[in-house]
Amino acid sequence: MKSSAVAHPIQGLIKYHGLKDQVLRLPFHDSISVCTAPLQTHTTFEFGDFPENEVVIDGEPVAGRELERVCTVVEAVMRRSGATQNFKMHSKNNFPSNVGLGASSSGFAALAVAAADAAGLELDLQEISRIARLGAGSAARAVTGAFSRWKKGLSDSDSYSVQMASEELQMGILIALIPAYKITDDAHKEVLSSPYFQSRLAEMPRMLDEMELAIRTGDVGKICQLAERDTLLLHGITMTGAGELILWRPETLSVIMKVRTLRDEGVPAFFSIDTGATVYVNTFSDRVAEVKSSLDELGIEIIECTVGGEAEVVDEHLF
Repeated sequence: MKSSAVAHPIQGLIKYHGLKDQVLRLPFHDSISVCTAPLQTHTTFEFGDFPENEVVIDGEPVAGRELERVCTVVEAVMRRSGATQNFKMHSKNNFPSNVGLGASSSGFAALAVAAADAAGLELDLQEISRIARLGAGSAARAVTGAFSRWKKGLSDSDSYSVQMASEELQMGILIALIPAYKITDDAHKEVLSSPYFQSRLAEMPRMLDEMELAIRTGDVGKICQLAERDTLLLHGITMTGAGELILWRPETLSVIMKVRTLRDEGVPAFFSIDTGATVYVNTFSDRVAEVKSSLDELGIEIIECTVGGEAEVVDEHLF
């Protein structure tokens, strides 16, 4: 009845923005991401004779909305398994959360894998991705790992993630860490208030097809280029919604301008920004050192990543 799992957070390549169903967390369109290793969430989960449920993340007890989201995922596991006991969950990240690094994606992915295993369920990753989605939409893709596509679906049963390419397809990923607290759900709720959202929806089929083709053919340059284009489209909507959310910081713009300067100099570097201020800088694996050296000049903490694999059960427990 106890199990532990690890999962890598995701960088959105063709990002999802907005939910047409807030309860089932069904998006308006498909999305594609890549997992970022060595960043990971490690979670231990146990059903047992506990007086009450216990959820601890990075050493801090969890309550309120975050606890509700955890319980939603656990309840989905309980419905499938018939488990009725209370539970204990301890989770830790080896990277900062709430700064645009996708902590909720790896967090709910690791939870779904560990809880399903603790309940004795034998589910494939596609089915587990449906469970993880109930906590955070991006978690569906963190379950299947590497380069994955989350299919929007029309109901709970057909909204899940599938892996398109494994971590054998590698690219260089540098993260310019820019701490700026944000609540992603706030941005999701405003999408329909942007006058440009319908234009993004119309653009999505072409963008998704181009990204999937680039991934399946191993065209890393095209992957990087499309992720940058999608970033501009996404943040145009974030900035023009009812709340006029400007999530970027001066450091964000300094990274963007540095990346464009590098490209002008013939260095293949492209920026990608999820909902937040932190910037991913994507490049070819053999150009990482060159790009990192230039980014270091900005005085911003840089984290070097590679493509990470699927979520998986591990032997090491946190309690």
